[in-house]
Amino acid sequence: MTRDKFHGRFANSGRICQHPECDEPGEFRAPGYRGPNFDGPGEWRWLCLDHVRQFNSGYDWFEGMSPEEIVRAQSPVAGWATETRAFRADAGVDGMPRWADFHDPLDAIGARAGEIRRRAEGNNAAFSRFTPREREALNAMGLGPDTDRSALRRRYSELVRKYHPDRNGGDRSHEGRLGRVVEAYQLLRKSAAFA
Repeated sequence: MTRDKFHGRFANSGRICQHPECDEPGEFRAPGYRGPNFDGPGEWRWLCLDHVRQFNSGYDWFEGMSPEEIVRAQSPVAGWATETRAFRADAGVDGMPRWADFHDPLDAIGARAGEIRRRAEGNNAAFSRFTPREREALNAMGLGPDTDRSALRRRYSELVRKYHPDRNGGDRSHEGRLGRVVEAYQLLRKSAAFA
């Protein structure tokens, strides 16, 4: 299937125009009956040139929007009002020095690096009861150093329900992750750190 970059034509697709009274090749796509959402990209209607022109002439992108929503959608800065984690004043890191607290950027970088180092040293002390392999297993299961045996079992059960094909509708794409979780659990359940 080739695409004509100037006209939006998908030639030789083998599709027939979806207009009820047309047998022409459906070489142009138009938004379908189900639009894009959390479940996927939605559907396309495949139409011939005449019917896609007819569809486009009656298509209203703003249909169903209030006047305020239309003004917001047409604004040149639409989409910039949301604050992403990386660009918040604290850069999404709670309890750390903020960039706005310093006049010199190098002081800010040094303070942030020092806080990160202190947190890492604290985590290393908390993880000291585990062997390096057990630390990797905790990481594979998404657990921290304060985990006890009951939390380990709960997390294992939760991850098996999430990744096992019999429990997630037959999706086998997570079998590798499931194998790592099972292996990590088998190692951790015998760990002396939980004694």
